[in-house]
Amino acid sequence: MEKHFLSEGKGSKKNLIMARIKSHGKTFEILVDADPALEMKKTGKGNIAGFLESQGIFTDLKKGLKYSEKELEEVFETADIYKIAEKIVKNGELQLPFSYKEKERELKYKQIVNFIASSCSDPAGRPVPAERIKNALEQIDLKIDENKPIDTQALAILKLLQKVLPIKLATKRIAIKISAMHTGKLYGYLKDFILQEEWLSDGSLSCTVEIPVKIQSEFYDRLNSVTHGASITKEL
Repeated sequence: MEKHFLSEGKGSKKNLIMARIKSHGKTFEILVDADPALEMKKTGKGNIAGFLESQGIFTDLKKGLKYSEKELEEVFETADIYKIAEKIVKNGELQLPFSYKEKERELKYKQIVNFIASSCSDPAGRPVPAERIKNALEQIDLKIDENKPIDTQALAILKLLQKVLPIKLATKRIAIKISAMHTGKLYGYLKDFILQEEWLSDGSLSCTVEIPVKIQSEFYDRLNSVTHGASITKEL
């Protein structure tokens, strides 16, 4: 099992890695193909049956120790390995090799540079060259969260960048009210943009957010997809 976990199959292009989650004081492990698993982790989309490589849910993948159906039902309320495996990939941890992490970081770095170059200008309103942005990023303590999309990190990165580079981002402030039934799904996304927030007595959320103009369409799409158009918004 350990040899299978660490290496690709003969003639296969699959890069097999462990995915695991901790719940109820226990660890649940599976073996998956890295690329489609990472895609599911990022987008929530994919067919787990197409890239789940282990037959069962393991307490110790390397030793080949499996959980029984009864043990799985006690934690996940199902013994369906595909449903459980999907939860592990989406909500758990992928044991990506260093090469993958470096590749992801390089991709995020390029996305940051492109986002800033296409969204920002200097004080005179002129575009800022990508090379100038790269030089400025080297002067700040840049920390990239590989698990967050660039648009939600842009404002925090920009504030650091403005300390060493005169640059401004076109933003828009929006007042939003979201009912209690939708706040759980949206708050994690909104919190990086929130300037002010107030939780009302009925459990709904009233807040003011500041977003880059560049992501305005995607922002409204996200709100509407979760609330089905029921959120109340007002541009300030």
